[in-house]
Amino acid sequence: MASLFLLALLALPLGAAAQFSVRGTVVDKETKEPLPFVSIQVVGTTNGTASNVNGEFTLVLKDLPRTLVFSELGHLRDTLRVTQATYNTPLQVAMAPASVVLPEVKVNSYPFQLVEKAFRQLQNSYSRKFYGKAYYRQLTRISNEPTELQEVVWNVKSNPARIEGTAIAQGRYAAKQAATAFSNFSIYTRSYGLYDANADSTKSLALLSPNTVKNYLLELKGLLDQDSSTIAEISFETRPEIKYRVEGTIWIDIETNKIVRYKMMQPNFTAKSSNPNQKFKNPKLSVDMVFKPSDDAPVSPLDHMQVDLTADLVTGTKTGTVPLSVNSFTYFYDTSTTPTKIAYARPNVDDRDLETIKATKYDPEFWANNPVVQRTPVEDEVVASFEKKGAFGTMVKKAEPKADVIIRNGKIE
Repeated sequence: MASLFLLALLALPLGAAAQFSVRGTVVDKETKEPLPFVSIQVVGTTNGTASNVNGEFTLVLKDLPRTLVFSELGHLRDTLRVTQATYNTPLQVAMAPASVVLPEVKVNSYPFQLVEKAFRQLQNSYSRKFYGKAYYRQLTRISNEPTELQEVVWNVKSNPARIEGTAIAQGRYAAKQAATAFSNFSIYTRSYGLYDANADSTKSLALLSPNTVKNYLLELKGLLDQDSSTIAEISFETRPEIKYRVEGTIWIDIETNKIVRYKMMQPNFTAKSSNPNQKFKNPKLSVDMVFKPSDDAPVSPLDHMQVDLTADLVTGTKTGTVPLSVNSFTYFYDTSTTPTKIAYARPNVDDRDLETIKATKYDPEFWANNPVVQRTPVEDEVVASFEKKGAFGTMVKKAEPKADVIIRNGKIE
């Protein structure tokens, strides 16, 4: 692995211990395009972060020197050595693409065998627990205009397949007047999983279940030669006779049977507004789960999740039909296997995100100085506009009744 040397930006707050702030952008070495959601870990610690959708990252180190590891599916892992000097210009880290090999002979049963092995390993390791924190950001747009912003830091308990429980540590919410608001969209992040040990396996429609052959069509798209691993890229979709429609891609390490990444899209997602004058047309839900790189364990904890909903909102007013999107991103950090005494709450369809956030004291200093908070310049503009109105401290009051979107029994109401 190539070794890069970074001169760190030194910050010495009065009365506080020294901290070293590292900031920069991760790009593709060949195309120079930014690489979003690259995992950045500090060797020997649970500290880390991820690049945002523009490839930008900020990471605060407690001491120096330190080595950072950059990992992203489709690129070779890279390292960066942080030294004890001053550097005032953001760093640009260029990651080399990993080579993709197309198998000469595609055996139809091979992708099913890989998914079966990954499922069995996930099933056998389901009882393994991880404890840490997660930063969650949700942004709603109507007619491409930001109308709702939610940011939360959870204490999180998880296993190799899903989040098991959360406890809010910090949170803030702001909104502008709009036709629709989402009361508990985070339920999808907190409840979605690759496997559920408590579910009836004989009826499961999940890809990772005993029913894969019966419910899915699989195709081996290629083998990714990444570092010392070979990752199989397998596309999947439900068989035509199955009413439940889903399609996507799963990446599996063929030597360890570990799931590296899982990405799915549900094209016929059921969505219904509580306002009888509103309807959702063409709703689509997508979920992207990426697991932390780990060489010495049979399974890995979550690194980040992205859950997005898009639809055409029929308002029943003069505006007619307008595009709507809800985008959420969750980054998991400070993850370890050491149990805590925190009371983690399981996800519940009756949860209301805004109520939970309102019950938590708003700390503007926490949000202003926390490098875990990953935002793009566009989202910074949204935050600035909300801050200007004092929206985060007071919560914007509704001037008039509006539709409130809730999720119950897997459906938006």
